[in-house]
Amino acid sequence: MNAGHRIARIVLTSGLALLAAATAFGVRRTEDPLALVPANAATVGVIHWNELRSSPLGAQVFSQMDSVSTDGDAARFLSETGLTPREDIDTIVVAMTHPAAAGSDDGLVIFEGRFDLSRISGALVSRGATKQTGVSGEYYRLANEGGKREGAVALVNSRLLIAGGESAVVEALARRESGGAGGLMSGQGLGKHLSRVDRDASAWALVDLTRFPSTQNREGHVEIHADSDGGPSQAIVGVMKSVSLLALQASVHGDSIDVSATGLSDDAENRDLLVDSLRGVLAMWRIAVQEKSPELVSVLRGFRVQNDGDGVSISGTLPGSFLKTLAGEHRAKK
Repeated sequence: MNAGHRIARIVLTSGLALLAAATAFGVRRTEDPLALVPANAATVGVIHWNELRSSPLGAQVFSQMDSVSTDGDAARFLSETGLTPREDIDTIVVAMTHPAAAGSDDGLVIFEGRFDLSRISGALVSRGATKQTGVSGEYYRLANEGGKREGAVALVNSRLLIAGGESAVVEALARRESGGAGGLMSGQGLGKHLSRVDRDASAWALVDLTRFPSTQNREGHVEIHADSDGGPSQAIVGVMKSVSLLALQASVHGDSIDVSATGLSDDAENRDLLVDSLRGVLAMWRIAVQEKSPELVSVLRGFRVQNDGDGVSISGTLPGSFLKTLAGEHRAKK
């Protein structure tokens, strides 16, 4: 082998080694918003705005939000950033680690969509935000108002924004750089229960009820007396003390919504009690509405309660006519 061939071989070998190293160590970054949520989150919720945007129901929802565009500084901020939420935002992820802690700065909101970073940064700076540079990336520390904890916004790229408490944003940026290490998609915490929801649903949420004060110091088994004044509804309140996780989801189909809720409990007797209580409540509602709103009887009859051995689920469909009635009542109360 002559000198030229040896040099070429060395160069080729070195290049392949560098490429392998770059693949192994350099590009671990993730853009999955769920991977940016901490594994120890007490709550996580997702809204797919892009699905709502394309549905008749979504048009009603967004019309209710149009008032934001005429509301003082909010309107000015949207104008300065060129941001139109109903058109530019596709997905919103919301998470909280300590939901009961007053003044906690661990709240996290992640937006996917289309963003003009230069205009957004300009609007933030004009309102007193200061640019910070950390190990895992840059972010803007929002102006502190009234002694409150600082909030922060990271303009990650034109498709991804992270907002929330400063420490929560910094930690989310670190998870992004590490490929989601310590995040929800690592399969820890609420991440172990992602199979309980359809992640393609229009909206869904997981709630760790053991992290809420009202569910602390819970007894292993709950006793509810049949002659209690509240009947089935009182029984539900009692038995919820044995529920460790709540999974919620909603899927929009045209102008109707398929909804479901699941509560996990490791107490078989409490699961049976919850099934009976939910069915009792549905029966009470059917009786209550059959005279004033007889059309709702069939809606309630369509709801199903099931016990899968780990948890109890209730599911059904809310038709467009029912949702329009609710919206009309809501407008009438304003």
